[in-house]
Amino acid sequence: MTDHVEVEEKYDVDERTPLPDLSGLPGVASVAVPEEHQLEATYVDTPGLALARARTTLRRRTGGHDAGWHLKLPADDGRYEAHEPLGDADEPVPDRLRDVLRVVVRDDPLLPVVTVRNRRTAHRLLDERGRVLAEVADDRVTTWSGDTTAPRHWREWEVELVEGGHDLLEAAAEALVAAGATPSATTSKLARALGDRLPAAPERIALDADTSAGIVVRDRLAEQVAELVRRDPLVRCDAPDAVHKMRVATRRLRSALATFRPFLDREVTEPLRDELKELGRVLGDARDAEVLRETIEETLDAARPDVPSDEARSHVVSGLRLRYERAHARAVAAMGSERYLALVDRLHALAAEPPLTGKADEPTDDVVRRRVRHDWKRVRTRVRAVEGAEDPAARSDALHEVRKAAKRARYAVEPLVPAYGRDARRLVKRLKRVQSTLGDQHDSLEARAELPQLARRAASDGVDVYALGVLHVRLEERAAAAEAAFDEVWRRASRKKLRSWLT
Repeated sequence: MTDHVEVEEKYDVDERTPLPDLSGLPGVASVAVPEEHQLEATYVDTPGLALARARTTLRRRTGGHDAGWHLKLPADDGRYEAHEPLGDADEPVPDRLRDVLRVVVRDDPLLPVVTVRNRRTAHRLLDERGRVLAEVADDRVTTWSGDTTAPRHWREWEVELVEGGHDLLEAAAEALVAAGATPSATTSKLARALGDRLPAAPERIALDADTSAGIVVRDRLAEQVAELVRRDPLVRCDAPDAVHKMRVATRRLRSALATFRPFLDREVTEPLRDELKELGRVLGDARDAEVLRETIEETLDAARPDVPSDEARSHVVSGLRLRYERAHARAVAAMGSERYLALVDRLHALAAEPPLTGKADEPTDDVVRRRVRHDWKRVRTRVRAVEGAEDPAARSDALHEVRKAAKRARYAVEPLVPAYGRDARRLVKRLKRVQSTLGDQHDSLEARAELPQLARRAASDGVDVYALGVLHVRLEERAAAAEAAFDEVWRRASRKKLRSWLT
């Protein structure tokens, strides 16, 4: 399965409007000879349009240079796209793509829902070296949906980045709009073809200080359950940062169930916290391996020219990459289990109908802020423990506890940002800074602790481990710098003015 992150924008345009000259856009040295393609795609979905609800598309496309199965998933920066070979027309959806979508489609059949025919004229924008910076497609589209025999027709321009940057995307947008185009309301041909059949995204509730605690709880749980499920297919594809983001969603859910304990039936929520903890542990094995590799790579790169050879770096990094791949495979296997799917079902039920207590009827201003103050006091108590630590090991352990407490407090404040605005947002920012500073310190110490084992393996393979000696020193320096920075970071985070809205 091949994949990449797709960054594109689409524009509606009249049938007679000529495409403007694109050769003067930033970094563009020339425009290649246009290529014409006849494309046909069959989009599949469950009978209840589960993929469309998840803003995910799966299609089998013929024609053009990338014929095959295309899966597009919503990602932070554009859409993550995975490909599988075309196969015969009567073959089912490839097993690997179906596995990626397991949490969304379960055992439902995947059936054709829309057919799209597209006469495309592709214009590749090249730099001085002939690299493709972007492709601008002039599409004339005809679609057939299962709900009607009448086809729909439209014309659109599509800009997709290849090796260009967002400045090129913005400049292209200005040129196309100036020529008469208008930004499309949707970037998906499927969404446009489905029209009113496309399920609407749920509306977020406007929160304020008088909103009941139960509504705040429900909103937070729904948000983070949706986030966890959205990250699931990306983790299975091993998309960039997907494991980290899904692990964060599990932690935010566990934190919410802890912070909001007085408003929830603990007989229901505590077993869920235990299951989320186990899921976080499985994801954590992969994430920890990923962080270890990144920390060592960054530190060695910063150590140049003291480390003239890349031999040790390559040896260590390749070994850690293998460790990550194995941990990732274990995580994906766990996500294929009935236990995991049952957890997702329970989380959906929790988000839809939280088991609220009578206290959840009280206003946020009266009761939720009190819970956030409770989490804030935990951070302050952990900081005092750092001040009383007598030796470096005890101090490092105490700082790690501060980091965990700051993370929980940050997650507790986040749901209050809609109600308290700038004040809550500033506190989130400061707590995140505490967390990230101590994260750098912890990651450096963890990497340093791994070095003896990594050095032994490298030496047994005949690798010169001088670079790992330099790395040990630099990791000590990095940890010390982060620890030294903590005092100032905490001073800023603990200002009374910053949290006066909580009192």
